[in-house]
Amino acid sequence: MQFLVLTKRRMEAYPAEQWTPELIAAESQRVREMYASGSLRSIWRRKDMPGAAILFEAASEEEAHALASSLPLAQRGMIEFPLITQLEPYPGFGPR
Repeated sequence: MQFLVLTKRRMEAYPAEQWTPELIAAESQRVREMYASGSLRSIWRRKDMPGAAILFEAASEEEAHALASSLPLAQRGMIEFPLITQLEPYPGFGPR
């Protein structure tokens, strides 16, 4: 199953100097690991606010949440997940 996870950076709680290049590099490395394993299908930066939209492949919502929670920014409480939702195929592409 596929899940859409929206993340939001907690900029109000963590000043700019805490978003270090080393921390961002660790986040990027974890994203690459999940992509290589097939659990993260794609990721986009949000334009409406600091954060990301992530498409996970997972067996359950709990697994999708666990994957998102494994991100270094999540482990430090620097991001939150305002939305985790299961996706289903669009029926308009199926037979009529």
